[in-house]
Amino acid sequence: MRRADRLFRIVEYLKARRQVVTADTLASVLEVSVRTIYRDIADLGSSGVPIIGEAGVGYLLNRDYLVQPLMFDVEELDALALGARMVESWGDRAIAKAARQAVDKITAVLPETLQNEIQTEVIFSLPSRGKHTLAIDFTSLRRAIRTRHRVEFRYTTEEGVESQRRVRPLCLAFFAPVWLLTGWCETREDFRNFRLDRMQTMQIKDDPFRDEKGKRLRDYQEQMQRQCKV
Repeated sequence: MRRADRLFRIVEYLKARRQVVTADTLASVLEVSVRTIYRDIADLGSSGVPIIGEAGVGYLLNRDYLVQPLMFDVEELDALALGARMVESWGDRAIAKAARQAVDKITAVLPETLQNEIQTEVIFSLPSRGKHTLAIDFTSLRRAIRTRHRVEFRYTTEEGVESQRRVRPLCLAFFAPVWLLTGWCETREDFRNFRLDRMQTMQIKDDPFRDEKGKRLRDYQEQMQRQCKV
């Protein structure tokens, strides 16, 4: 959890409770050390958040304190809108719908002046003729990454060589107009990248895999970093 998120959660946790909350309780809820909580409380106090209490006793938030709502400037709204439109243009239907819903939720809590800004389209992202047609279910593959389910598919290389692959899917990367799947290929016993438009007859297997050292996304990223330094 990012430190900024943790500080926000501390304030929200205290705000929702009328009784004194100990540092031990906060540490348990946020899964950090008590010493980290002490530092966070001190930082919140120095930034003006009215937290009453002390180490060894507990903490209570002044009930009159209001957490300021999250707000965006015009540049940030343009960035969010463009990102959502790119997802709509290049993603699968489910995530495109989610992008539209996310923008609607953001728009609903904005002041009227900023609602006009985000609804006035001045930046566009449209699918080009170079967009590849996929023979596999993009949504199912994306969800298999989250649920850690193996996938099997038929793959054709640029040279036209076909093979059957069994892969632990780790992430998707977009290099317009191509989507790549990065995964641990159990067929080749190594990390591999696969173009989605060259995958066919994909099946999501029932057996989820567990993270194993040397086969995780972080291992792949570290491998790439070492290669870049050579």
